[in-house]
Amino acid sequence: MNRKISIEINGRSFEGEVEPRLLLADFIRDNAALTGTHLGCEHGVCGACTVQLDGRPVRSCLLFAVQANGRRIATVEGMAPSTTELHPLQQAFIDEQAAHCGYCYNGMTIKASELLAQNPHPSEAEIRSHMDGHLCRCGTYPRVMKAIQVAAARITGESR
Repeated sequence: MNRKISIEINGRSFEGEVEPRLLLADFIRDNAALTGTHLGCEHGVCGACTVQLDGRPVRSCLLFAVQANGRRIATVEGMAPSTTELHPLQQAFIDEQAAHCGYCYNGMTIKASELLAQNPHPSEAEIRSHMDGHLCRCGTYPRVMKAIQVAAARITGESR
């Protein structure tokens, strides 16, 4: 039996009747037409599907859309401050070539944004610990580390 749900995604309301087993990632991609949320492993291991649920990063392949009913979701599409400017994390990932193939990039930027909101000056060990569980098949981990450090500097107004 389908369930009627309403989810706020990046400030916009999306409604629909969904099967109770529909994954949140599939709702975001298919119902909201926001394809930045990638499905990698579909087991919650890789982190490619990470979105923010009420301000906290979650793996959208492990949640059902009905669990997000009445809640707020933020995806990578909602990070940029405008249509002509990227979020400092998004720009740093591009500048530092950390978004090699682009598959893990969206989940990583969502997760890294939480870290920088909590700690604007993270150490390399703190970045490494926070990003644990996000897999990059291209192996750009050193570039990801650098991109997060560059973004932190840009956000806090320090040069880098």
